[in-house]
Amino acid sequence: MAAQYDVIVVGARCAGAPTARLLARQGYRVLMVDRASFPSDTISTHMIHPPGAARLQRWGVLDEVAATNCPPVEGYSMDFGPFTIRGRPRPYDGMTTGYAPRRYLLDKILVDAADRAGVEIREGFSVSAPIVEDGVVVGIRGDGHGGDGAEVIERARVVVGADGRNSHVAPVVEALEYHQKPPLQWSYYTYWSNLPVDGMEIVDRPNRGWAAVPTNDGLTMLVVGWPIAEAAEYKSDVEANYLRTLDLAPDFAERVRGATREEQFFGASVRSYFRTPFGPGWALVGDAGYNKDPITAQGITDAFRDAELCASALDAALSGALPYDEAMACYQQERDAGVLPIFEFTSQLATFEPAPAQMQHLLAAVYGNQDAMDDFVSLTAGTLSPAEFFAPENIRRIMASAPAHSG
Repeated sequence: MAAQYDVIVVGARCAGAPTARLLARQGYRVLMVDRASFPSDTISTHMIHPPGAARLQRWGVLDEVAATNCPPVEGYSMDFGPFTIRGRPRPYDGMTTGYAPRRYLLDKILVDAADRAGVEIREGFSVSAPIVEDGVVVGIRGDGHGGDGAEVIERARVVVGADGRNSHVAPVVEALEYHQKPPLQWSYYTYWSNLPVDGMEIVDRPNRGWAAVPTNDGLTMLVVGWPIAEAAEYKSDVEANYLRTLDLAPDFAERVRGATREEQFFGASVRSYFRTPFGPGWALVGDAGYNKDPITAQGITDAFRDAELCASALDAALSGALPYDEAMACYQQERDAGVLPIFEFTSQLATFEPAPAQMQHLLAAVYGNQDAMDDFVSLTAGTLSPAEFFAPENIRRIMASAPAHSG
């Protein structure tokens, strides 16, 4: 049977909707399906760092995100106890500002943008499995009629799995995993009113950590993490343990005592991995193809970047500009090269192990040097690679200009 679509995208959130939109704007016939309906919420780190915000601006939807009463995040602070490093990220395509919108708002904006681009969208469509013929993925099957049990089959030249870390596509195509790491920490987050924060605030303490960021309608999202070995204890009394952790920074805890919790606690832990993101008739994008611990809140920004990379590679392949395997291998190589340094940096942070003495000396040297502080917060903001920051020549420069207090 002939393919009815050029591309079917499974999953319509931060990876799927932009991928579908970008391909539709190139003139391809795209079907996007999701078992959810929109607007709807999902567990999330919320933060869109400046590279993600720059892409939203390029796609013409950043103003829509800002219009949801979501304040800009213009600075980052990292409280290490003896001192706090504060800075503004280096720009990415001229963008130094981030946002942390609620997902029921953000994802609806992205789905609507895909719709305007000409993507055919089916909400409430549960994919049971990709269809594989002679080793090639040629379509999907699933319940696409509101749960009435009637099976629907749709065919395409390529099926893109954008359906998250629990992807239905990845196991069927046997996507190879590499660079795997087990879950490293367990986090709970909730939303508070009357909790003022200055940009994105991160607090690091021995075996504990948390981050707060302003989100929509005057609320602040506050996430608190413990090492995975203590997850059972954490879960035994979430609220008490969450609040007790904040007492490790008394000034911050005092702010929270003056605030009001507005929603339930949401908890999660994830393992980290890369997956080979393509094969005959299929591709993976977003968390389906690559995932890391949420401690640096890179997930949404990563999804936007991968959407552009994947859509560009698929355009090259579908248009005949490059052979499929060559185009998609370039996608994988560019993705991996771009994220491996922050993957390793994030994984180290997520252990909550005390920084080695050499790192403590470096952080003390960074403190008080505004250029160095801006560079350091740019690691989390995604505008400077750890490979650049921790390059020996950069470390020598920071240490040489260290203030006297750095010891």
